[in-house]
Amino acid sequence: MNARKPARTSAALAALALGALSFAAAPAQAQSGNHLETIHHPNYDKSVFMPFSPAIKIKSGKILWLAGGTALPVYHDHPHKREQILKYLTNDLEGQVRQTMDGIMETLKAAGASPKDVVHVFIFRARPRMGDIGKASAVVNSYFAPHNHKPTTTNLAVLELGEPEQLVEIQVVAVVD
Repeated sequence: MNARKPARTSAALAALALGALSFAAAPAQAQSGNHLETIHHPNYDKSVFMPFSPAIKIKSGKILWLAGGTALPVYHDHPHKREQILKYLTNDLEGQVRQTMDGIMETLKAAGASPKDVVHVFIFRARPRMGDIGKASAVVNSYFAPHNHKPTTTNLAVLELGEPEQLVEIQVVAVVD
């Protein structure tokens, strides 16, 4: 009887390990924004267009911090290769913002999240020119508008970023279950 018990225990442990492995390999599931509450002031005038919310309350979930994204592919060589920089970091703010947001959307999806789970967007712009804040915000907002979601935002102009050709870096914080 004792000889059969270790065999059963080993088989049970193997089945448990296999089950845990398949669970770990499955993509995470998000609640798609149900765990967030948008906060507005009592005197909020809905006729005024705002590309962001003043605050978002987290009702449940876990914080997901995304690394700062750039127009370079999410996975790229370090140190940066000159041909990558010239290919992806063109002198086009809106183009760099789109490429950056595409990478952020891929990362959210890989985490089982959606744009509706985003709580805050940090936008860092280099070499600012008049009107750049509106151009960058319009592109970022276009990724959230189809979901009728406006995360909180910080939009900063900085002297420089990681590469001289880099015009933008965007970091996102989301909440997922």
